[in-house]
Amino acid sequence: MTTPEHQSPAPQPPVPEFQDRVHRSSAGIAGGVLLLALVGWLGIDAVITGEGRTPWLALAALLLLVPLIVAFTLRPAVFADGDRLRIRNPFRVIVLPWGQVAALRSGYSNEVVAASGTKYQLWALPVSLRARKKAARNDARAAAEGLPGRGGQNGRGGQGSGAGRAGGFGTGGGLSRGASAAGGPVRAETDRVMDDLRELREAREKAGTAQGEVTVRWAYEIAGPAVAGAVLLAILLAVG
Repeated sequence: MTTPEHQSPAPQPPVPEFQDRVHRSSAGIAGGVLLLALVGWLGIDAVITGEGRTPWLALAALLLLVPLIVAFTLRPAVFADGDRLRIRNPFRVIVLPWGQVAALRSGYSNEVVAASGTKYQLWALPVSLRARKKAARNDARAAAEGLPGRGGQNGRGGQGSGAGRAGGFGTGGGLSRGASAAGGPVRAETDRVMDDLRELREAREKAGTAQGEVTVRWAYEIAGPAVAGAVLLAILLAVG
């Protein structure tokens, strides 16, 4: 059997029009890793070197604290694709098809409003007022220097253009590099992410694959160990 010298390459799968995006807080992740390292070091040291009830108290405290630290720092994330928005909060996972998203609001916190009127906070997108003020100062400075396209001229009522989409973000007071490079108004990072989500919703809310019901699942894998640790710790303290 002879093999042809030139074979046609295998067909590549089509690139989806809307690629999956994952938004997480890099500051939250860094803080969570540091807290886990500190709590783990203190807890393990107490288990190994402690006497009497100390090792048991340390184990109960670890069972309580580790899930809570993971829940509020490492766990939160926002997943978005062409069909739905999935929100992973500390103790719940909410899945909203774009057809069920009524609004995405930014104030002192970022939240999504379902068509039923129920509000869900986006823990993975914390609002930084300091970052907003810094972005406003930079935008005002650019407008004063006469740079084209700055000072909010390209923004949609302060909502931003959504340029330069990214899969993640940092909350250390960073500015929207994508919007700046495109010549639009400077935006705080989480505000830019919210702008991107609004644009995706506007583009997909009428799509047939973006319809369905809102689902909410409780994170028993987080709540279970934390409750067990709290009960064990309470029992040890009560009988002591």
